[in-house]
Amino acid sequence: MVELDRRQRVTLIWAGAAVVLTAFDGSVLVLALPAIATDFHASTPALSDLGSVLAIGALGAVPLATLADRFGRRRLIAVGVAGFSIANFASAFAPTLADLAFLRLIAVCFEVLVAGVATALIVEEAPRARRGQAVSVLALLSGFGTGVTVIAYPIVAPHWRWLFLAGGIGLPIAPLIWWLLPEGRTWLGVRVTGSAIRLLMQPPWRRRLIVLAAMTGLLAVLLEPAGLLFTVYASRTLGMSPVAISTLIVVSGVAGATCYLAGGYLTDRFGRRGPAIALTIATGAATSLSFGTGVIGFFLGNVLWSAFASAETPVFGAWSAELYPTRARATAEAAGAVASSVGSVAGLQLVAAIAPSTGLGGAIELCGVAAIAGALLLFLLPETKQQPLPE
Repeated sequence: MVELDRRQRVTLIWAGAAVVLTAFDGSVLVLALPAIATDFHASTPALSDLGSVLAIGALGAVPLATLADRFGRRRLIAVGVAGFSIANFASAFAPTLADLAFLRLIAVCFEVLVAGVATALIVEEAPRARRGQAVSVLALLSGFGTGVTVIAYPIVAPHWRWLFLAGGIGLPIAPLIWWLLPEGRTWLGVRVTGSAIRLLMQPPWRRRLIVLAAMTGLLAVLLEPAGLLFTVYASRTLGMSPVAISTLIVVSGVAGATCYLAGGYLTDRFGRRGPAIALTIATGAATSLSFGTGVIGFFLGNVLWSAFASAETPVFGAWSAELYPTRARATAEAAGAVASSVGSVAGLQLVAAIAPSTGLGGAIELCGVAAIAGALLLFLLPETKQQPLPE
């Protein structure tokens, strides 16, 4: 990557810190879900309902993201970090599954906000020819945050509440982000006029928004139930221990970390559309493989799933930001998260409905059809590699 100036380095440091905290807090529930289910005596349908509630949290990120397009990136990232840190700390004291779901819904709202605005900021400030690699660094930092959870949970298991308590560390960091994270020069150079949502409803942004939202929603039909319930499937169906599951996550994380960087290089070299389509299809196939075989297939499928999904993260991070104008980029990122939430709810409820007859693994495997269909929609979007960011 080309050498960054001091402002770009500081931006990456503090935006990266926000993303690390987001990933740490967001991964606790997934990793600790078997223990949470045991504590609250929750069935698979109840866990699917929990995931559906969490997915709805993305809706709250949209109005906050419009503020990021109107008032800047820095302050909303800091507010988001403070918001999910408070919700995570409070989650440690949730007396019922319903209370935990409500607190996690609030946390997800702010986590989606921070992830989207931080990505928009990094793409806007990165050199034009290295946007994919810049997003890959942000994705790698996100993987680091998840890795902290993966390492910590086996040590404290089954005391999942301790990790939520640790999530409160974001509270003292949020003011530092407010003070030290520079406002984006790209956003400062644009004259903000009118509603970001109204702007996105105009051509050509409307068509791009609809296509990418539809693809994101269809992919989430598979990835949300697979990502939320894979530890439950591994422990209940395959009989894997917490240590074995954490080992799998570590191996998958190493593969994913390598592929974050590979994906950034790949998209800066070969563009956005071709790699995005190929990697989305590969992700869907590998995820389905995970739940369609035994322990060995589950292990191999998860590693491949992590690798392909990680490689596509910088591809979509750069592409989605390049598809929309700076005046509405953060709002568009949040709108994509809403589409993902709709697909997530559909996928989770579908799995809850058919799992009694097909089994949990078979239900998730069938959701792979939606992911493949979503990948084909990407042919409708333009290539944007190294093009100027629309204002």
